[in-house]
Amino acid sequence: MGENERRSPTIPPTNFAVITMVATPLSTAPQQHILLSDISWETYQALVHDLAERPSQRLTYDQGHLEIMTPRPEHEANKRLLGRIVESTTEELGIEIYSLGSTTWSREDLQKGLEPDECYYITAEPEMRGKIDIDLAVDPAPDLAIEIDITSSSLNRLAIYASLGIPEIWRFAGNDLFIYVLMDGGYQTQEQSRLLPMLNRSKILEVLSRKAAMGENAVIREFRLWLRAQL
Repeated sequence: MGENERRSPTIPPTNFAVITMVATPLSTAPQQHILLSDISWETYQALVHDLAERPSQRLTYDQGHLEIMTPRPEHEANKRLLGRIVESTTEELGIEIYSLGSTTWSREDLQKGLEPDECYYITAEPEMRGKIDIDLAVDPAPDLAIEIDITSSSLNRLAIYASLGIPEIWRFAGNDLFIYVLMDGGYQTQEQSRLLPMLNRSKILEVLSRKAAMGENAVIREFRLWLRAQL
């Protein structure tokens, strides 16, 4: 068996036959992701449903192109720490949030969909509190999405986020962090979060860097002390 065959993400057998009938592989990356073309919206939605209990597989869909990605441990560790930074900050500020993790967000009219690594309703939380059946054609999109980009996607995920109307993205790429704010239909990089203005790019990177020398809970305890000092 070749190297690429050993490392390619596993697709459930029940769906693989459907994909091979309608898809033309555009590219494959060892261990990380598969990109397919000519995938119908119905096939994409069926995969979203069938993989709902398999969080190790992440799907991105853009007008017939489907990417299936398998996150690595580095990816998961960074997404959780960034999530805890958001959660700790809002707790200390007394702000309610609605956390929806890696929920699939999609719109059939746009033929686009993806799963962020973490996402939150913050300013729209009172309106969306406890709501399960969310339709982005009529409901507001989550206020903040976290995107870990250790292995770059083959699709333009930022353009998909913008189409779905997500106001702010925190994108961690290897050793750097980018804060994107949606303006006039596109994202502009900012040094400071618009949703949580006490957090800027350098402070978030500083907290992330501490995990190399401290346990995760210790990092968050230290971060909470800093938050309280700012208040």
